[in-house]
Amino acid sequence: MHIRLADHILLLHMRITQSVHALCIPFQISAAQGIVLDRSVYCSIVFGETITLIDTGVAGSESLIFDTIRSAGRHPSEIEWVILTHSHPDHIGAAASIQDATGCSIAAHPAERQWIEDVNLQNHERPVPGFASLVSGSVQVDRELIDGNIIFLDKSRELSLEILHTPGHTPGSISLFMDCEGVLFSGDAVPVAGELPIYEDAPASARSIRRLQGIAGIEVLVSAWDAPRRGEEAYDRLEQATGYLQRIHETVCAHRGTDSRDLMALSRKIATSLGIPPVAFNPLLARTFAAHLRVCRYQNILESF
Repeated sequence: MHIRLADHILLLHMRITQSVHALCIPFQISAAQGIVLDRSVYCSIVFGETITLIDTGVAGSESLIFDTIRSAGRHPSEIEWVILTHSHPDHIGAAASIQDATGCSIAAHPAERQWIEDVNLQNHERPVPGFASLVSGSVQVDRELIDGNIIFLDKSRELSLEILHTPGHTPGSISLFMDCEGVLFSGDAVPVAGELPIYEDAPASARSIRRLQGIAGIEVLVSAWDAPRRGEEAYDRLEQATGYLQRIHETVCAHRGTDSRDLMALSRKIATSLGIPPVAFNPLLARTFAAHLRVCRYQNILESF
């Protein structure tokens, strides 16, 4: 049985601006015996004097990425940087293969370095079904990125990316803002209402979304979990994400005290209340709900920071 968790219609390749192309990478996760979940993740190609990739999708995604680069009249050997928004397998999956093929450098936040450089450790500490099939291997981080860094993509210094530390989904999650074209790359920092909420720190996630909402001049929001959104729809998506976190917070805290000794049983009840299909339930959801249980003393998740 195949189950698709996203309702929106996805295009594999979209030109977002003059410099930015977005790719939707489809993949599958085995959730239970006989159950396969169809998933997808976005990565981006930024064409400057050289080529910068923002995330790489899962293992094997390099074929689609390279084909897209060639279709634009460029060559994969022009890839200078792969910037990883965080360390999860659907973002780093093809990084090792891309580096092997092109000799590019890898950049990420220092808090993500350990899991990027040792994927076996990541799989041990955060098991994901089919992890080995999603990741082509470990890769060394050549440059650490911290909040406020600016990456210049051409000699004119007009094409640049500002690094925004947006923790919550993971401790070292980053977003990137390309001011000259108004593109915000948010990685997994912005949960999509109605889909699987995956994050480690609920208050930090809410704080990060609020920070992104405060950015003026967003023309396009490129999220890993959602189709690109333009103009006011981009800001609407950010507001919806905040509302979704609050709904999750209220639902989790309403269940506090029931099955409190069995987090998995409690989490299944919470997931059902949120309308999440039972076949989609996994231990990562329990980690999300546990993040809310730790701050149930606050009625509003935005009050927790």
